[in-house]
Amino acid sequence: MWGKRRNSLADVLSQNEIDALFSELGAGTVAVEEIDEKIVDKQVKAYDFSRPDKFSKEQLRSLEAIHDSTGRLISNYLNATLRCIVDLTVSSTEGMIYEEFSNSIVWPSILCIVNFSPLNGKILVEFSNELAFTIIEKLLGGSGENSKENSERELTEIDFTLLKSVVVRMIQLIKEPWSSVIELNPEVEAIEANAQFAQIASPKDAIALVTYKILIDDTEGIINFAIPHYVIEPILPSLSAKVWFGGNAKRENDPDEMENLLSQLHAAEVPVKAVVGKSTITVGELLELSQGDILVLDKERDQTFEVFVKDGLKFRGTPGTLKNRMAVKITEVIDGNKGVE
Repeated sequence: MWGKRRNSLADVLSQNEIDALFSELGAGTVAVEEIDEKIVDKQVKAYDFSRPDKFSKEQLRSLEAIHDSTGRLISNYLNATLRCIVDLTVSSTEGMIYEEFSNSIVWPSILCIVNFSPLNGKILVEFSNELAFTIIEKLLGGSGENSKENSERELTEIDFTLLKSVVVRMIQLIKEPWSSVIELNPEVEAIEANAQFAQIASPKDAIALVTYKILIDDTEGIINFAIPHYVIEPILPSLSAKVWFGGNAKRENDPDEMENLLSQLHAAEVPVKAVVGKSTITVGELLELSQGDILVLDKERDQTFEVFVKDGLKFRGTPGTLKNRMAVKITEVIDGNKGVE
């Protein structure tokens, strides 16, 4: 009897607690029933074998930090490509099994299968259908207001082609944030609308799910990155906050890295337009305009006109010619950009 009870005590109590209880029992200061109550008070944490915790909290935090940087790069790219305000932020990072994620996919959705080379395996990137149609409409010069109505239908081949051009560039942008851990060469392998054709893992495989909340003008949507555990298992030891943030800080302080960044920045092209003048006419006058008609502008001949960089007023200048081509001479710098020549 005592041997049996001692085995059960050892399962839930420390050796010091066991010795103290036997001393009290021998002295008659505690009853056997009280020992049973103390055993019951010890709480045993349940473990769900169907969804093992393959990712530590530190690894999930590191994944969130990497994707936070990725989100900023993608947001900047979409701002320039769609010519509108795009806000992209990480809303959650959690571990789960692939079956849970797969069952949560709403039809129709856009599922991008991405080869995570040089790692063995693929990840899955999911877009809501409404978000996909908003991107397509913006690419074609629309307002994106009809995306909700269109989201109930499947994408055509033309839609897929337009969307793929954006998705391929977005996926390439994940290389830089991951470079502190591994030099990735991700590649979009396929874009599917049916989850049955986008199986990247077994139902019980553990995955890390990173969810972005995205806002394009007034259209809200989500982007999910499903990353199987087996894909990034070889680099998990490096996927810690200490290693990732340390490597990232080293890259930021690297003179060669800064020089490379500046050279890329200097080579970047920006649209510049000079507005000679403006005029207002009626619709009737517009319909009657023909070749040779003259519009009276709001500028005098000797007045400077505005020079815009993208959509922002940056300079004022005067017209002229240079090597037989029309040119603008900058006479004033706006917004205090004194360093611009």
